This record gives sequence, structure tokens and C-alpha cells, in this order.
Amino acid sequence: MLSLLLDAELYDPAPRGRAHLLVAGETIVWIGGEKPSLPRALAHEFDLGGRRVIPGLIDGHVHLTGGGGEAGPETRVPPVGLSRLTRGGVTTAVGVLGTDDAIRTPAELVTVARGLNAEGLTAYCLTGGYHVPPATVTGDVRRDLVLIDLVLGVGELAISDHRSSQPTLDELLRVAGDVHVGGLMSGKAGILHLHVGDGSRGLGPVRDAIDHSEIPAAVFNPTHVNRRRALFDEAIALVQRGCTIDLTAFPVEEGEDAWSAAEALVRYLDAGLPADRITVSSDGGGCFPVFDGDGRVVDMAVGEPAAVGTTLGQLLAAGQPLERVLPAFTANPARLLMLPRKGRLAPGADADLVVLDEAGGVAEVMARGRWHVQGGRAVIRGTFE
Repeated sequence: MLSLLLDAELYDPAPRGRAHLLVAGETIVWIGGEKPSLPRALAHEFDLGGRRVIPGLIDGHVHLTGGGGEAGPETRVPPVGLSRLTRGGVTTAVGVLGTDDAIRTPAELVTVARGLNAEGLTAYCLTGGYHVPPATVTGDVRRDLVLIDLVLGVGELAISDHRSSQPTLDELLRVAGDVHVGGLMSGKAGILHLHVGDGSRGLGPVRDAIDHSEIPAAVFNPTHVNRRRALFDEAIALVQRGCTIDLTAFPVEEGEDAWSAAEALVRYLDAGLPADRITVSSDGGGCFPVFDGDGRVVDMAVGEPAAVGTTLGQLLAAGQPLERVLPAFTANPARLLMLPRKGRLAPGADADLVVLDEAGGVAEVMARGRWHVQGGRAVIRGTFE
């Protein structure tokens, strides 16, 4: 069956005005201003009533197998189910491993991503985790990228964090070199996605790596850079050297030395920095621990996979133009991850889209040509949800 979506206020992510979209299978095959004449037996019609329609959101940092474990095995977070992503407007997710890259493995992560793909989402993953040498499936970063279709890069390798392996410059360069070459050999993004902790070194290891090697700055992709305001300033300086930075949509308390993802994105755009070098991710399924002076967990929360959609809604509620902020959730991660069929609404692109309600919330979600969320409710759920 074909799906004919009528009367959409289209953002691809630039504003395109009122349009109709024709979906065949998993692909957008036509967009136009005049309703096509199709036999009713061939096409399901959906009247969107002039509501805003945007590309499906791309979440580049999700703990698909669950994160946590810093305070013992009972603190391991469960895996993320399909509808926890789609209800927040996410149609493409990239899985990562964090502190636990010993029991939770890249092989498991690849398998969970394959399961989500079978359930109708688009899921990829990164090999490795917090530590060096990186945990891999094949025993080698380059082989993982070349031989495993869903592996796009390495991450989240931890720096400036007491939970990291305290990687030396040589160790960091070895991983960056391997993922860069693996990306070249496989035609993939080949990024090194870097967890940046609260440590005083901040982004110093990345600056040193760029200064002391021939590896392109674009390989280094630091995340959580809004966790401290001074760290965000460091990240801006790296953008000017060619890096793409990632904001985390975690909750920020009033008076906390951090920027929310919404605040950080507006500050970034107001500064006139390259608009295509910033993304927003959820850290969904990950643990947000609070440590005491001895590095022991005293409190913890869990990242919500719907946080990217919530952040977009907050920006719209604050009066930000949709076309200004939307690329950080769609086109920018698609460019960074080298996913040409994602992050846009155009003939030939995947049929991933979100219909917003009047307040900017997620009302309907189509992933790969199937409605997963309608009226704000999940109509497709994961196998064990």
C-alpha cells in the first residue's frame, strides 16, 4: 500500500510550506503542492490538517542495552524498548556502551540494534566503550567498521573522568587513527565519540590529539559538553577547529554549573558558530550518577530516551523558530553519521517523520513508512513491551 499524507506544513528541516507527501514502502517517493489522483484501493490517505511535519529525530547517543552499573550489579539499567524512543520522536538511534563494557559487549549491542531494526526503527551502534583498548566484536576497531554493517564508529570512549582508563595521548591517537581508517575503508562516518567527564582536564586531551597528529579534527566528537559552562566554552573553541560537538539533554537544576541542551544550543547559534556542527542526544538508558569525594555513587537517575523530543518542544515553547533549531536534531547528526537518507524530507529519503501538535509536542511518528505513534500514543511496541 501507498500512504498519501495530505496538507502538511513541511520542514525538511528548512520550511517548505504546505505540501502533500507520498510514501511507498519505507521511502518518500513524491512531494508536491497538488494532490495526486490515485485509486483509493492503492493508497491510504492521512489528512494532517496543516500541522508541522519534520524529519524523524536522530539520537546519536543511546544506551540501547542499558547503562549504569557503577554502584553494583543491581544498578544496571534495563535495555531501552522501542516505544520509549518513538514516543519522543526518535526514528534513528545509535547505541553506545559506557562504564560497563566488560559484561555488556559490542556484540550484544549489535544484536540489540538488529532487534530494533526488525521492529521498525533504524538503529546503529558504535564499537568500544569507556575504556582502552576498546572492546570490539572482531578484536580490532578497523575490522568492526569494515565487517559489521551497523557499526559507524567508536564510543563512548571516556576522557577527563575517574571512570575512564586515563588514556595517554598515544592511546587516544591509536584509537582515533584506527576508527578514521576504518571509516575510510568502509565508507562510514568513522567518528570517535568521546564521553567528557567532570575532570579538570576537560577537552585538553582532544586539543593535544589534534595538535600532535595528522588526524582530522572532524574525527573527534565530544559529548556531554554542556555539563559545565566552562567546558562548553572549550567545546566552542574545538568547533572552530573542525569538530562537531554533542549536547546532552539531561535535566539541569536552577543554579547548577551547567547549561541545559536547549540553553546551550541557543547560545551556540546566537554566537554565529557553524550551524551544522552541533547535535543534541539523549543519553537515554544511561545512568546519571552523583559521586562523593571518593568516587562512590551517592545518587543516580536514568536518562530518558524521549529527552531529545522534549528539548525540541522546550525550544519551540521559548519562541525559537523551528527551522533554526531543528537541524541539530535531524540534518546535523545525519551529516555527522553519514546517513544520506536520514534527517530530511525529500523524494528518495527514508519515510521517517514526526507530526507536531500545536504546542510543539510529538503527536504522530512514522518510522520507515509505518505509523508507530498516533495521537501521542504508541501503536507499535517492542516485542517485550
